[in-house]
Amino acid sequence: PQLQELLLSGNRLRALPGGLLPPAGTPAPFPLLSRLDAADNEVAELGADIAALPALKSLDVANNQLRELPAALADCPRLKEANFRGNQLRDKRLEKMVNGCQTKAILEYLRAGGRGKGKVESAREDVRKKKREKQQKKDSGDGEQDEVEEASKLLVKVLHVSENPAPLVVKVSPGVKDVRAFIVCCVLKGVNLKPGNALKRFLTMQTKLHEDICEKRTVATIATHDLQLVKAPLTYDVQPPDELKIMPLGRKEIKAKDLLRQLQLEAEEQRKQKKRQNISGLHRYLQLLVGKDNYPCLVDAEGAVISFPPITNSEKTKIRKETRDLFLEVTSDTSLQICKDVMDTLILKIAELNRSALENREGSGSDTELDGLCGSGNMNLPLVVEQVRVVDTDGNLKVLYPSKTDLATVASLLTVIR
Repeated sequence: PQLQELLLSGNRLRALPGGLLPPAGTPAPFPLLSRLDAADNEVAELGADIAALPALKSLDVANNQLRELPAALADCPRLKEANFRGNQLRDKRLEKMVNGCQTKAILEYLRAGGRGKGKVESAREDVRKKKREKQQKKDSGDGEQDEVEEASKLLVKVLHVSENPAPLVVKVSPGVKDVRAFIVCCVLKGVNLKPGNALKRFLTMQTKLHEDICEKRTVATIATHDLQLVKAPLTYDVQPPDELKIMPLGRKEIKAKDLLRQLQLEAEEQRKQKKRQNISGLHRYLQLLVGKDNYPCLVDAEGAVISFPPITNSEKTKIRKETRDLFLEVTSDTSLQICKDVMDTLILKIAELNRSALENREGSGSDTELDGLCGSGNMNLPLVVEQVRVVDTDGNLKVLYPSKTDLATVASLLTVIR
């Protein structure tokens, strides 16, 4: 019963030892077992009884023959580190996650039932629920109310590549596949950040999305740029830490390697001053690049790095109060769909902030420059989302956003004119 570590790696075990996990309703025989290593075996199943190890902190079952991971893993109260790599999982999205995600994100996915569920799936379920309620209202004769709701929804118009005389293109280098493989981009025109604290609210919204749907940047990272300052065409590339140079927001140009060292020193100083473990700002995301030989970056036509995910944007394309048109970018090492779902939510939040800014400006009756935009007749003018193509080095299309199926997760709050 005092056993704390059990190391079984490198054998030909087809199952975990029978006495390790107790039958249902019996007390755990190893209440102190915190580390279980069973990598490089032939284990074909990890049962739900794994949750009967109350002290389990570290689990390594890499390179086995697992086809599924039990949702019960999410019920292990102390599990912090888990390695599932090298198993041919049926859920291909989960397989990608175990190759590039932190344990917390994997457990959240399992807790939600997998197959694309989690925070994003919860949003989709909310959309479905609202659609059902809407249909029930129609069936019961509440059609007029629905028409009012529809009229009050936010408007977004999609400008297709075929209709755009100068569409923006992002070229992806092969090297990103092993570093941060997925990127989705678009242009959003007609944003108003001038009234009151609109810009501050915009930046706060972005921070909240990073904390929530992006799960502290572990599954995705958002970058927003002033389109007028973006020199196209753009290349999504990788560079070694001692070669990648960027002018981070609010800082002078610096090599990525030196920036991370500087941020690390700042974090240590912050800990000493506040005498606590929690740190803030960019310092929280340094561990996301640990062990990487190359860093991802978005490079403009002049060779300048305008984005260094998941750490920072560039001062060169910084958004200001005068910014009207945005270039939006979401990157992930987890999946393309997560990029799209995050982008859907980002566009919705910007549309909500834009309407709020217009309403506030209309109420104030000031700033004659904006009077024409903010009159009551123009309160529901649509934002324009321009499609952006992401292509490989040969020009073959990898992703186009928004496609016909995108923006579905926010359909209950957004009217999309395609």
